[in-house]
Amino acid sequence: MKKRLYIKIALFAAVLLFLIPCRNLNGIPAFARKYQISCQVCHSPVMPRLKGFGEEFAGNGFRLTEYESPRYFIQTGDDRLSLFRELPLALRLDGFASYNFNDAGQADFGSPFVLKILSGGEISDRLSYYFYFLLSERGHIAGVEDAFLMYHNLFNTGINFFIGQFQASDPLFKGELRYTLESYRIYGTTPGNSTTDLKYDRGVILEKDFASTGTTLVGQVLNGCGIGEAGEGYLFDKDKYKNFMLRINQSIGKSVTLGMFGYLGKEMLPDATGTFTSEIKMFGPDLTLNFDERFMLNVQYVRRFDSDVFVESDSSMLADIMTEGAFAEVIFAPKGDMSKWYLTGLFNWVESGMSGLDYTSATLHAGYLLRRNMRVVSEFTYMLSGSKYGKVSLGFVSAF
Repeated sequence: MKKRLYIKIALFAAVLLFLIPCRNLNGIPAFARKYQISCQVCHSPVMPRLKGFGEEFAGNGFRLTEYESPRYFIQTGDDRLSLFRELPLALRLDGFASYNFNDAGQADFGSPFVLKILSGGEISDRLSYYFYFLLSERGHIAGVEDAFLMYHNLFNTGINFFIGQFQASDPLFKGELRYTLESYRIYGTTPGNSTTDLKYDRGVILEKDFASTGTTLVGQVLNGCGIGEAGEGYLFDKDKYKNFMLRINQSIGKSVTLGMFGYLGKEMLPDATGTFTSEIKMFGPDLTLNFDERFMLNVQYVRRFDSDVFVESDSSMLADIMTEGAFAEVIFAPKGDMSKWYLTGLFNWVESGMSGLDYTSATLHAGYLLRRNMRVVSEFTYMLSGSKYGKVSLGFVSAF
């Protein structure tokens, strides 16, 4: 009976999306407002996912190179001073109604689910910034997540330099650009009391594109402990170690991209009697297929090794823990960046030598554009591990 109910709810959600009338007008949040262009120029078919031009725009420090920068600044007579005529700001507001999350068998209204304020842009011909502040995430103030400065073409080497706060997985697949509520599970999986993962961290990024071969190299140096509050001495890093990540990305023709990354680090962790040091290794390949923005496939595999972890629940130490996982994401937009609707499928799988981390799920997500910067969505996720159950959401995603 429960299974039939979940299926009925999912079908109702999908049908509801296709019964809503369309309006073919464009919104202009943040950068689109600044340059007076459609969000469609950078996003396909709708924000937040970037198409090639959007990635190039971000790589150039959030600037359109054919536009003259001075028109966006106040002329003070001081060529060393950059003051925006208007501070570039945007808002994002999401809300959802959900049923049966955590197999609780109950309905819930969750709006606003996310409310954030974003800002970014060029400070000079090479220097740019970007940040957003989560005014509300699931009912509480989450604070700053992405926040960094970027220097384009450092010392005329073609290297882009970033410093600040970002997701370690950004050079792989950006979690902030996915359509689904369901996350890329393996990026946030940590065994025991480890605080090192592929989500938000503080550090620096060096990025270099080799246009002649279609190759991109990205290196990161990270604290390796997330983005918690500073401790004694105003230090954010919890130990003396720094973690390192290297990623190589290779384009093959117009439709195929292959990648590989490696991550090495150490972290000092507390146990029942004091502290110990754990060594961490992560690596994995990834694949992207993109056929004219109409059909896209993203696949990521990650294997992780932790030399030692402490389990607080039973005060035990575990050694040589291996954790592996993958996700596969399919996006279908029938008319590419001109599509008024899209479908997304996401499969998550995690398996670990530590109990409690195993996770398998399958998600179907559908979206329909009311405006270029506002869409209604439905999502159904079926949990295939542990106590099997389904969960469904209906909602909206907007940016202004």
